[in-house]
Amino acid sequence: MNLHRFANPARFLRIARVVTPLAGWIAVATLLAGAVFGLVLSPPDYQQSETVRIMYVHVPSAWLALQSYIAMALAAAVALVWKHPLADLFVKAAAPVGAGFTLLCLITGSFWGRPTWGAWWVWDARLTSMLVLLFLYVGYMALAGAFDDEERGHRAGAVLVLTGIVDVPIVKFSVEWWNTLHQPTSVFRLGGPTIASEMLWPLGLMVVGFTAFFVWIVCVRLETELLHRKIRARLENTPA
Repeated sequence: MNLHRFANPARFLRIARVVTPLAGWIAVATLLAGAVFGLVLSPPDYQQSETVRIMYVHVPSAWLALQSYIAMALAAAVALVWKHPLADLFVKAAAPVGAGFTLLCLITGSFWGRPTWGAWWVWDARLTSMLVLLFLYVGYMALAGAFDDEERGHRAGAVLVLTGIVDVPIVKFSVEWWNTLHQPTSVFRLGGPTIASEMLWPLGLMVVGFTAFFVWIVCVRLETELLHRKIRARLENTPA
């Protein structure tokens, strides 16, 4: 399959007109179902009691924080190597969404950590590396917008994103590489999930919902940016 053809803005807009509403409806349906099953129907944990319900927001937001950055890094590599403008725009569109997921992960983690560890925050390897990920998102947005030449800003931002990809495996494997307070991975692991199926199904719905929401909002942001560029190009070519 020739992936280069998807870099054509007109072709992307045709695809996005189908994908965007579909992703939006999937997000609404799965998030509503996941919220009902997770927050109301699923059983409390035998150790953490009702506090465990924070998991249904915390885990999907952590998953999307990492996946968003990986997607940005892939797009940044495509932009630097093949100089596809749509790849640059994807990185720009995804950055604030990924930052939002990362911030949500840190906030919900603090609410979960207070009754579990007795503290809102500890300089644990998992928490610290996730905070670094948030700084990478914010750093990209600040760097990409710091240049008068938009192309130079995108190029500098892409280099930062690719440099920062080293933090993703650190976040993922920090609980295995170091002795941390954060519990080991119980869902996305090679041996399969270790949590009860009554909790796994709602969590799966929330992960699908968060992923669909990411696709929906990034597509909307990309469509908006492409339309803005089209309008600017017409205005610049209009005689005074």
